[in-house]
Amino acid sequence: MSIVEMKVPTIGESISEVTLSQWLKEDGDYVNIDEPICEFESDKATLEFPSEAAGKLIYAAAEGDDLEIGALVAKIDTSVAAPAASATPAPAKTETPTETAAPATAKGGHPSPAAAKILREKEVSPSEVAGSGKGGRITKADAVAAQKSSSAPSPAAKSAPAIQAPPVNTASFSRGETREKLSRMRRTIASRLVSAKNNTAMLTTFNEVDLTEIKALRKRYQEKFIEKHGIKLGYMSLFTKACATALMEMPMVNSFIDGDHVIYHDYADISIAISTPNGLVVPPVKNCESLGFADIEYAIKGLAAKAREGKLTLDEMRGGTFTITNGGIFGSMMSTPILNEPQSAILGMHTIQDRAVVINGEVVARPMMYLALSYDHRIIDGSTSVTFLVRVKELLEDPMTLMMGI
Repeated sequence: MSIVEMKVPTIGESISEVTLSQWLKEDGDYVNIDEPICEFESDKATLEFPSEAAGKLIYAAAEGDDLEIGALVAKIDTSVAAPAASATPAPAKTETPTETAAPATAKGGHPSPAAAKILREKEVSPSEVAGSGKGGRITKADAVAAQKSSSAPSPAAKSAPAIQAPPVNTASFSRGETREKLSRMRRTIASRLVSAKNNTAMLTTFNEVDLTEIKALRKRYQEKFIEKHGIKLGYMSLFTKACATALMEMPMVNSFIDGDHVIYHDYADISIAISTPNGLVVPPVKNCESLGFADIEYAIKGLAAKAREGKLTLDEMRGGTFTITNGGIFGSMMSTPILNEPQSAILGMHTIQDRAVVINGEVVARPMMYLALSYDHRIIDGSTSVTFLVRVKELLEDPMTLMMGI
Protein backbone atom coordinates (compact mmCIF):
# COMPACT_ATOMS: atom_id res chain seq x y z
CA MET A 1 0.00 0.00 0.00
CA SER A 2 1.35 3.39 -1.02
CA ILE A 3 -0.09 6.30 0.96
CA VAL A 4 0.11 10.03 0.22
CA GLU A 5 -0.77 12.24 3.18
CA MET A 6 -2.82 15.35 2.41
CA LYS A 7 -2.10 18.18 4.86
CA VAL A 8 -3.45 21.72 5.23
CA PRO A 9 -1.20 23.89 3.04
CA THR A 10 0.17 27.32 3.90
CA ILE A 11 -2.55 29.73 2.74
CA GLY A 12 -1.39 33.17 3.83
CA GLU A 13 0.93 34.89 6.28
CA SER A 14 -1.82 35.77 8.75
CA ILE A 15 -3.75 32.46 8.56
CA SER A 16 -2.78 29.78 11.07
CA GLU A 17 -5.97 27.71 11.11
CA VAL A 18 -8.83 26.76 8.77
CA THR A 19 -12.15 24.94 9.09
CA LEU A 20 -12.98 21.92 6.96
CA SER A 21 -16.34 23.21 5.82
CA GLN A 22 -17.40 20.50 3.36
CA TRP A 23 -16.17 17.25 1.83
CA LEU A 24 -16.61 17.25 -1.94
CA LYS A 25 -15.84 13.51 -2.23
CA GLU A 26 -17.07 10.58 -0.16
CA ASP A 27 -14.77 8.55 2.09
CA GLY A 28 -13.48 5.66 -0.04
CA ASP A 29 -14.08 7.38 -3.38
CA TYR A 30 -11.48 7.15 -6.11
CA VAL A 31 -10.11 10.63 -6.87
CA ASN A 32 -7.89 11.92 -9.64
CA ILE A 33 -4.87 14.16 -9.20
CA ASP A 34 -5.82 17.86 -8.85
CA GLU A 35 -9.49 16.93 -8.29
CA PRO A 36 -10.98 19.00 -5.40
CA ILE A 37 -11.71 16.76 -2.42
CA CYS A 38 -12.92 19.30 0.17
CA GLU A 39 -13.36 22.98 0.95
CA PHE A 40 -11.54 24.98 3.63
CA GLU A 41 -12.99 28.09 5.20
CA SER A 42 -10.39 30.59 6.37
CA ASP A 43 -10.87 33.89 8.17
CA LYS A 44 -11.36 35.61 4.83
CA ALA A 45 -12.34 33.18 2.08
CA THR A 46 -13.44 29.66 1.10
CA LEU A 47 -10.81 27.60 -0.73
CA GLU A 48 -10.94 24.27 -2.58
CA PHE A 49 -8.30 21.66 -1.63
CA PRO A 50 -7.17 19.57 -4.63
CA SER A 51 -5.84 16.02 -4.40
CA GLU A 52 -2.07 15.66 -4.74
CA ALA A 53 -2.33 12.14 -6.16
CA ALA A 54 -4.76 9.71 -7.77
CA GLY A 55 -6.17 6.88 -5.68
CA LYS A 56 -8.63 5.96 -2.93
CA LEU A 57 -9.62 8.80 -0.58
CA ILE A 58 -9.41 8.07 3.15
CA TYR A 59 -10.83 10.68 5.54
CA ALA A 60 -8.57 11.82 8.39
CA ALA A 61 -10.73 14.80 9.51
CA ALA A 62 -14.45 15.54 9.68
CA GLU A 63 -16.60 18.39 8.42
CA GLY A 64 -16.57 21.24 10.93
CA ASP A 65 -13.09 20.41 12.29
CA ASP A 66 -10.72 23.30 12.95
CA LEU A 67 -7.34 22.38 11.49
CA GLU A 68 -3.98 24.07 11.96
CA ILE A 69 -1.69 24.64 8.99
CA GLY A 70 0.12 21.34 8.39
CA ALA A 71 -2.58 19.19 10.02
CA LEU A 72 -3.55 15.92 8.36
CA VAL A 73 -6.75 16.17 6.29
CA ALA A 74 -6.87 12.91 4.35
CA LYS A 75 -4.82 10.08 2.90
CA ILE A 76 -4.69 8.91 -0.71
CA ASP A 77 -4.04 5.18 -1.28
CA THR A 78 -2.28 5.31 -4.65
CA SER A 79 -2.16 1.51 -4.93
CA VAL A 80 -5.88 1.50 -5.73
CA ALA A 81 -6.49 1.62 -9.47
CA ALA A 82 -9.18 3.68 -11.13
CA PRO A 83 -12.46 1.80 -11.47
CA ALA A 84 -12.99 0.28 -14.89
CA ALA A 85 -15.69 1.79 -17.07
CA SER A 86 -18.92 -0.15 -16.80
CA ALA A 87 -19.58 -2.51 -19.70
CA THR A 88 -23.23 -2.97 -18.79
CA PRO A 89 -25.39 -1.85 -21.70
CA ALA A 90 -27.67 1.10 -21.10
CA PRO A 91 -31.27 0.10 -20.40
CA ALA A 92 -33.68 0.42 -23.29
CA LYS A 93 -35.72 3.59 -23.40
CA THR A 94 -39.24 3.32 -22.12
CA GLU A 95 -42.08 3.91 -24.52
CA THR A 96 -43.97 5.99 -21.98
CA PRO A 97 -43.71 9.57 -23.28
CA THR A 98 -44.42 11.22 -19.92
CA GLU A 99 -41.61 9.51 -18.01
CA THR A 100 -38.60 11.76 -17.39
CA ALA A 101 -35.32 11.58 -15.45
CA ALA A 102 -35.38 12.59 -11.81
CA PRO A 103 -34.20 16.17 -11.25
CA ALA A 104 -31.09 16.94 -9.19
CA THR A 105 -33.28 18.17 -6.36
CA ALA A 106 -35.30 14.96 -6.00
CA LYS A 107 -36.02 13.88 -2.44
CA GLY A 108 -34.12 11.03 -0.85
CA GLY A 109 -30.62 11.97 -2.01
CA HIS A 110 -27.49 10.87 -0.15
CA PRO A 111 -26.69 13.26 2.73
CA SER A 112 -23.22 14.60 3.47
CA PRO A 113 -21.77 13.51 6.86
CA ALA A 114 -22.66 16.84 8.46
CA ALA A 115 -26.14 16.77 6.93
CA ALA A 116 -26.74 13.18 8.11
CA LYS A 117 -25.86 14.15 11.69
CA ILE A 118 -28.28 17.10 11.65
CA LEU A 119 -31.07 14.97 10.16
CA ARG A 120 -30.58 12.32 12.86
CA GLU A 121 -30.80 14.95 15.59
CA LYS A 122 -33.98 16.36 14.04
CA GLU A 123 -35.39 12.86 13.47
CA VAL A 124 -35.92 13.66 9.79
CA SER A 125 -35.58 10.93 7.19
CA PRO A 126 -33.36 11.74 4.18
CA SER A 127 -36.26 10.54 2.01
CA GLU A 128 -38.19 13.65 3.13
CA VAL A 129 -35.47 16.11 2.08
CA ALA A 130 -34.81 17.52 -1.40
CA GLY A 131 -31.05 17.70 -1.95
CA SER A 132 -29.65 20.76 -3.71
CA GLY A 133 -26.10 19.44 -4.01
CA LYS A 134 -24.44 17.73 -6.93
CA GLY A 135 -26.44 14.72 -8.07
CA GLY A 136 -29.18 15.46 -5.56
CA ARG A 137 -26.85 15.24 -2.58
CA ILE A 138 -28.31 16.59 0.66
CA THR A 139 -26.08 19.42 1.90
CA LYS A 140 -25.70 20.78 5.40
CA ALA A 141 -27.86 23.79 4.45
CA ASP A 142 -30.60 21.44 3.20
CA ALA A 143 -30.53 19.56 6.52
CA VAL A 144 -30.69 22.74 8.59
CA ALA A 145 -33.73 23.92 6.62
CA ALA A 146 -35.51 20.55 6.73
CA GLN A 147 -38.61 20.09 8.86
CA LYS A 148 -40.08 16.80 10.01
CA SER A 149 -43.28 16.10 8.11
CA SER A 150 -46.42 15.47 10.09
CA SER A 151 -48.96 13.12 8.55
CA ALA A 152 -51.08 12.71 11.64
CA PRO A 153 -54.45 14.42 11.29
CA SER A 154 -55.18 17.25 13.65
CA PRO A 155 -57.64 16.24 16.41
CA ALA A 156 -61.10 17.72 16.02
CA ALA A 157 -61.81 20.71 18.17
CA LYS A 158 -63.95 19.83 21.19
CA SER A 159 -67.06 21.76 21.95
CA ALA A 160 -66.81 24.14 24.89
CA PRO A 161 -69.18 26.32 26.86
CA ALA A 162 -69.92 29.68 25.31
CA ILE A 163 -68.00 31.47 28.05
CA GLN A 164 -64.82 29.55 27.27
CA ALA A 165 -62.47 29.98 24.34
CA PRO A 166 -62.05 26.82 22.28
CA PRO A 167 -58.89 24.84 23.04
CA VAL A 168 -55.91 25.68 20.86
CA ASN A 169 -54.48 22.83 18.82
CA THR A 170 -50.72 23.04 19.40
CA ALA A 171 -49.88 19.79 17.62
CA SER A 172 -48.53 21.61 14.59
CA PHE A 173 -46.72 24.41 16.48
CA SER A 174 -42.99 24.58 15.89
CA ARG A 175 -40.80 24.17 18.99
CA GLY A 176 -37.62 22.96 17.34
CA GLU A 177 -34.13 24.29 17.94
CA THR A 178 -31.03 23.89 15.82
CA ARG A 179 -27.52 24.13 17.18
CA GLU A 180 -24.99 25.08 14.52
CA LYS A 181 -21.33 25.95 14.86
CA LEU A 182 -20.44 29.48 13.85
CA SER A 183 -18.59 29.63 10.56
CA ARG A 184 -14.97 30.66 10.72
CA MET A 185 -15.76 33.91 8.92
CA ARG A 186 -18.55 34.72 11.40
CA ARG A 187 -16.23 33.95 14.34
CA THR A 188 -13.58 36.23 12.83
CA ILE A 189 -16.12 39.01 12.29
CA ALA A 190 -17.33 38.68 15.89
CA SER A 191 -13.78 38.79 17.25
CA ARG A 192 -12.86 41.87 15.20
CA LEU A 193 -16.03 43.74 16.22
CA VAL A 194 -15.45 43.07 19.91
CA SER A 195 -11.81 44.12 19.52
CA ALA A 196 -12.81 47.38 17.84
CA LYS A 197 -15.33 48.09 20.58
CA ASN A 198 -12.90 47.33 23.41
CA ASN A 199 -9.64 48.71 22.03
CA THR A 200 -10.69 52.04 20.51
CA ALA A 201 -12.24 55.22 21.86
CA MET A 202 -15.00 55.12 19.27
CA LEU A 203 -17.41 58.01 18.84
CA THR A 204 -19.88 58.86 16.07
CA THR A 205 -20.78 62.24 14.61
CA PHE A 206 -23.78 62.81 12.32
CA ASN A 207 -24.81 65.12 9.52
CA GLU A 208 -27.22 65.06 6.61
CA VAL A 209 -26.68 65.69 2.94
CA ASP A 210 -29.05 67.07 0.33
CA LEU A 211 -28.67 64.88 -2.78
CA THR A 212 -30.70 67.11 -5.12
CA GLU A 213 -27.70 68.06 -7.26
CA ILE A 214 -26.28 64.52 -7.25
CA LYS A 215 -29.60 63.12 -8.49
CA ALA A 216 -29.86 65.83 -11.14
CA LEU A 217 -26.29 65.17 -12.31
CA ARG A 218 -26.89 61.43 -12.63
CA LYS A 219 -30.14 62.00 -14.50
CA ARG A 220 -28.56 64.51 -16.87
CA TYR A 221 -25.41 62.54 -17.75
CA GLN A 222 -26.24 58.90 -17.03
CA GLU A 223 -26.89 57.85 -20.63
CA LYS A 224 -23.71 59.51 -21.91
CA PHE A 225 -21.73 58.02 -19.05
CA ILE A 226 -22.98 54.52 -19.88
CA GLU A 227 -22.36 55.09 -23.59
CA LYS A 228 -18.74 56.04 -22.97
CA HIS A 229 -17.80 53.76 -20.07
CA GLY A 230 -20.24 50.85 -20.29
CA ILE A 231 -21.29 51.14 -16.64
CA LYS A 232 -23.69 53.28 -14.62
CA LEU A 233 -22.60 56.23 -12.53
CA GLY A 234 -23.71 55.14 -9.06
CA TYR A 235 -23.87 56.80 -5.66
CA MET A 236 -20.98 54.70 -4.34
CA SER A 237 -18.37 56.11 -6.73
CA LEU A 238 -19.49 59.67 -5.94
CA PHE A 239 -19.33 59.08 -2.19
CA THR A 240 -16.02 57.22 -2.53
CA LYS A 241 -14.46 60.06 -4.52
CA ALA A 242 -15.78 62.66 -2.08
CA CYS A 243 -14.28 60.75 0.86
CA ALA A 244 -10.96 60.28 -0.96
CA THR A 245 -10.78 64.03 -1.62
CA ALA A 246 -11.49 64.85 2.03
CA LEU A 247 -8.99 62.22 3.23
CA MET A 248 -6.22 63.84 1.20
CA GLU A 249 -7.06 67.18 2.81
CA MET A 250 -7.27 65.74 6.35
CA PRO A 251 -4.61 62.99 6.64
CA MET A 252 -5.35 62.36 10.33
CA VAL A 253 -8.64 60.69 9.35
CA ASN A 254 -6.65 58.51 6.93
CA SER A 255 -4.08 57.40 9.52
CA PHE A 256 -3.50 54.41 11.84
CA ILE A 257 -2.22 54.09 15.39
CA ASP A 258 0.70 51.65 15.64
CA GLY A 259 1.81 51.40 19.25
CA ASP A 260 3.21 54.82 20.16
CA HIS A 261 3.32 55.97 16.55
CA VAL A 262 0.92 57.28 13.92
CA ILE A 263 1.11 55.95 10.36
CA TYR A 264 -0.03 58.43 7.71
CA HIS A 265 -0.90 57.52 4.12
CA ASP A 266 -0.53 59.63 1.00
CA TYR A 267 -3.12 57.46 -0.74
CA ALA A 268 -6.75 56.53 -0.05
CA ASP A 269 -7.44 52.80 -0.16
CA ILE A 270 -11.15 52.81 0.66
CA SER A 271 -12.69 49.56 1.89
CA ILE A 272 -16.24 48.97 0.67
CA ALA A 273 -18.49 46.90 2.96
CA ILE A 274 -20.13 44.09 0.94
CA SER A 275 -22.82 41.80 2.33
CA THR A 276 -22.38 38.10 1.41
CA PRO A 277 -24.22 34.93 2.45
CA ASN A 278 -21.37 34.19 4.87
CA GLY A 279 -21.08 37.66 6.39
CA LEU A 280 -19.75 41.14 5.73
CA VAL A 281 -16.45 41.60 3.91
CA VAL A 282 -14.60 44.88 3.30
CA PRO A 283 -12.18 44.61 0.36
CA PRO A 284 -10.47 47.91 -0.49
CA VAL A 285 -10.50 49.85 -3.74
CA LYS A 286 -6.92 51.10 -3.97
CA ASN A 287 -5.79 54.65 -4.79
CA CYS A 288 -9.29 56.08 -4.99
CA GLU A 289 -7.80 59.58 -4.93
CA SER A 290 -6.30 58.89 -8.38
CA LEU A 291 -9.13 56.89 -9.97
CA GLY A 292 -11.93 58.19 -12.13
CA PHE A 293 -15.60 57.54 -11.38
CA ALA A 294 -15.89 54.74 -13.95
CA ASP A 295 -12.74 53.07 -12.60
CA ILE A 296 -14.20 53.10 -9.09
CA GLU A 297 -17.54 51.72 -10.32
CA TYR A 298 -15.82 48.84 -12.13
CA ALA A 299 -13.61 48.10 -9.12
CA ILE A 300 -16.56 47.98 -6.70
CA LYS A 301 -18.65 45.87 -9.08
CA GLY A 302 -15.82 43.38 -9.57
CA LEU A 303 -15.08 43.04 -5.85
CA ALA A 304 -18.77 42.62 -5.02
CA ALA A 305 -19.19 39.84 -7.59
CA LYS A 306 -16.13 37.98 -6.30
CA ALA A 307 -17.20 38.44 -2.67
CA ARG A 308 -20.65 36.94 -3.24
CA GLU A 309 -19.12 34.00 -5.12
CA GLY A 310 -16.51 33.45 -2.39
CA LYS A 311 -13.67 34.07 -4.84
CA LEU A 312 -11.88 37.04 -3.24
CA THR A 313 -8.16 36.45 -2.90
CA LEU A 314 -6.24 37.27 0.26
CA ASP A 315 -4.47 40.15 -1.51
CA GLU A 316 -7.85 41.61 -2.51
CA MET A 317 -8.98 41.47 1.14
CA ARG A 318 -5.83 42.99 2.59
CA GLY A 319 -5.35 46.66 3.49
CA GLY A 320 -7.61 49.68 3.42
CA THR A 321 -7.17 53.08 5.09
CA PHE A 322 -10.85 54.09 5.45
CA THR A 323 -14.20 52.29 5.09
CA ILE A 324 -17.61 53.13 3.63
CA THR A 325 -20.66 51.06 4.54
CA ASN A 326 -24.07 51.59 2.94
CA GLY A 327 -26.89 50.48 5.22
CA GLY A 328 -29.29 52.44 3.03
CA ILE A 329 -29.59 49.57 0.55
CA PHE A 330 -31.31 47.61 3.35
CA GLY A 331 -33.52 50.56 4.37
CA SER A 332 -31.46 51.79 7.33
CA MET A 333 -32.46 55.29 8.41
CA MET A 334 -29.65 55.86 10.93
CA SER A 335 -26.86 53.77 12.44
CA THR A 336 -23.50 54.03 14.18
CA PRO A 337 -21.05 51.96 12.10
CA ILE A 338 -18.26 50.22 14.00
CA LEU A 339 -14.61 50.77 13.13
CA ASN A 340 -12.74 48.42 10.81
CA GLU A 341 -9.45 48.05 12.72
CA PRO A 342 -6.76 49.25 12.39
CA GLN A 343 -8.47 52.04 10.47
CA SER A 344 -9.42 55.16 12.42
CA ALA A 345 -12.70 56.09 10.72
CA ILE A 346 -15.69 54.69 8.84
CA LEU A 347 -18.51 56.46 6.99
CA GLY A 348 -22.05 55.13 7.20
CA MET A 349 -24.46 55.94 4.35
CA HIS A 350 -28.21 55.54 4.82
CA THR A 351 -31.46 55.46 2.90
CA ILE A 352 -32.46 58.47 0.77
CA GLN A 353 -35.81 59.95 1.77
CA ASP A 354 -37.70 63.01 0.66
CA ARG A 355 -37.96 65.23 3.74
CA ALA A 356 -39.21 68.74 4.41
CA VAL A 357 -36.33 71.21 4.73
CA VAL A 358 -36.15 74.99 4.80
CA ILE A 359 -34.38 76.53 1.78
CA ASN A 360 -34.21 80.33 1.55
CA GLY A 361 -37.04 80.64 4.04
CA GLU A 362 -39.34 78.19 2.24
CA VAL A 363 -40.27 74.64 3.22
CA VAL A 364 -39.51 72.29 0.33
CA ALA A 365 -39.15 68.54 -0.14
CA ARG A 366 -35.57 67.41 -0.78
CA PRO A 367 -33.92 63.94 -1.13
CA MET A 368 -32.00 63.76 2.13
CA MET A 369 -29.57 61.21 3.53
CA TYR A 370 -28.17 60.95 7.05
CA LEU A 371 -24.42 60.41 7.24
CA ALA A 372 -22.62 58.92 10.24
CA LEU A 373 -18.86 59.08 10.78
CA SER A 374 -17.51 56.79 13.50
CA TYR A 375 -13.94 57.59 14.47
CA ASP A 376 -11.24 56.70 16.98
CA HIS A 377 -11.07 59.62 19.39
CA ARG A 378 -7.55 58.59 20.46
CA ILE A 379 -6.22 59.99 17.20
CA ILE A 380 -9.04 62.07 15.67
CA ASP A 381 -10.37 65.08 17.55
CA GLY A 382 -14.05 65.98 17.48
CA SER A 383 -13.39 69.12 15.46
CA THR A 384 -11.48 67.11 12.84
CA SER A 385 -14.27 64.55 12.52
CA VAL A 386 -16.93 67.23 12.13
CA THR A 387 -14.83 69.16 9.61
CA PHE A 388 -14.26 66.00 7.59
CA LEU A 389 -17.96 65.15 7.48
CA VAL A 390 -18.92 68.72 6.56
CA ARG A 391 -16.35 68.64 3.74
CA VAL A 392 -17.86 65.42 2.36
CA LYS A 393 -21.30 67.04 2.59
CA GLU A 394 -20.10 70.12 0.69
CA LEU A 395 -18.58 68.05 -2.12
CA LEU A 396 -21.77 66.02 -2.55
CA GLU A 397 -24.13 68.98 -2.42
CA ASP A 398 -22.07 70.79 -5.07
CA PRO A 399 -20.76 67.88 -7.16
CA MET A 400 -19.16 70.15 -9.79
CA THR A 401 -16.48 71.01 -7.22
CA LEU A 402 -15.87 67.27 -6.93
CA MET A 403 -15.66 66.85 -10.69
CA MET A 404 -13.28 69.80 -11.03
CA GLY A 405 -11.14 68.86 -8.03
CA ILE A 406 -11.67 72.16 -6.21
